Amino acid sequence: MNISSLAFEPTLFSAANLSPSSACRRPFYGRYPTLFVCSSAKTVAAVGSSVSVPESGRKDGLKRIGELSQVSGVLGCQWGDEGKGKLVDILAQHFEIVARCQGGANAGHTIYNAEGKKFALHLIPSGILNEDTLCVIGNGVVVHVPGFFEEIDRLEASGVSCKGRILVSDRAHLLFDFHQEVDGLREAELAKSFIGTTRRGIGPCYSSKVIRNGIRVGDLRHLDTLPQKLDLLLSDAAARFKDFNYTPEVLEEEVEKYKRYAERLEPFITDTVYFINEAISANKKILVEGGQATMLDIDFGTYPFVTSSSPSAGGICTGLGIAPKVVGDLIGVVKAYTTRVGSGPFPTEILGKGGDLLRFAGQEFGTTTGRPRRCGWLDIVALKYCCQINGFSSLNLTKLDVLSELSEIQLGVSYSTPDGTPVRSFPADLSLLEQIKVEYETMPGWMCDISSIRDYSDLPKAAKEYISRIEELVGIPVHYIGVGPGRDALLYK
Repeated sequence: MNISSLAFEPTLFSAANLSPSSACRRPFYGRYPTLFVCSSAKTVAAVGSSVSVPESGRKDGLKRIGELSQVSGVLGCQWGDEGKGKLVDILAQHFEIVARCQGGANAGHTIYNAEGKKFALHLIPSGILNEDTLCVIGNGVVVHVPGFFEEIDRLEASGVSCKGRILVSDRAHLLFDFHQEVDGLREAELAKSFIGTTRRGIGPCYSSKVIRNGIRVGDLRHLDTLPQKLDLLLSDAAARFKDFNYTPEVLEEEVEKYKRYAERLEPFITDTVYFINEAISANKKILVEGGQATMLDIDFGTYPFVTSSSPSAGGICTGLGIAPKVVGDLIGVVKAYTTRVGSGPFPTEILGKGGDLLRFAGQEFGTTTGRPRRCGWLDIVALKYCCQINGFSSLNLTKLDVLSELSEIQLGVSYSTPDGTPVRSFPADLSLLEQIKVEYETMPGWMCDISSIRDYSDLPKAAKEYISRIEELVGIPVHYIGVGPGRDALLYK
């Protein structure tokens, strides 16, 4: 998208015109994005021009992918929406199995096939577009069966065969429609301190799991006990929320619906713990696709403004039933700037029109909810924190092209308290995070279109310097750079 056409007024980026209005938003102490618009500005590669990928760069990239460990993973480094699905889709061509280990339909992964057709996936792993890839939904995932079949039907209608290519763990928990209703009631109850969930029922379903009255996929093989188990779940919800309508008719309707689903779901149900471990023993290559991201982790994220699972490295083992020693290369996916959906601390957030500029340039609207994402500069402190927790071997820097028309780009490199005391690590204290002052480094923008570049060596000097500075600050190499949404818009470094 050509952001110069938005014609933002520079005066609108001044602090006087920006006032925090939503939960946990805080003042921004850095500069706001400014556009460089000049008809004589050099264009490195025009959008839509025919640019072939240099064979040397492609070969080096494929060699590196081929050398990834037997069990590798792709995880998010921010608050989700980093572009993990695209990398998984590309890497899946070199793996026999792609597995989801946590989360549910709250994950929204947008990918494009070779013809440029767009697919929005929520529960089914992003490897599904590669016809030789087997997709596994692990025990750590919560499964909304109606949504699962809706995705399959959409894929099949678009010519993507799913038959015999998807396995669902018998240990995965079922997410019911009433979990979604409870999610909405809970958010309404919280009022001004709401978390900003996707309202897909993820939290309530994991709550059912943790208090040990959840229903698992494998339970659909024992329909005689289903009414009793559903009654317990529904009665709990009715006792907790006065606006939750539970009658015998509701129970009967739900039981009958899942009797029908049970028959259709049966071919997919598998002991995936056994299957995955047998695949490892047989030297099959397995790629794990994380949903959400580390900054939304139930333990390590900005609690309570987090998801209900562990989208960090540890979630791979618990969500698939594999030993830590078999997990090898982990690739962290990070945007060239930062976004967040919903409430919660966001130290490098740009409020007002400055954030709007990044939002429209990057088309930052949620795949799952359609909500506008909050936008800000790349937060190096948070990124280093994510890298420490996950032990990434490399990074995938995405959406670098979105920054192409900015004359200056900032990196949030350190934190301090309002009185100037350095904050050495990413704090758990929300009150501190809300007051934190971010110290920025300003780097020159490259001010030209890079979306059609297909070799790292052709990037402008300023873009390379931006990437190198990120590598220097976090101590992890950036091996993959995204410059557009398509499969081919990935540079190998």
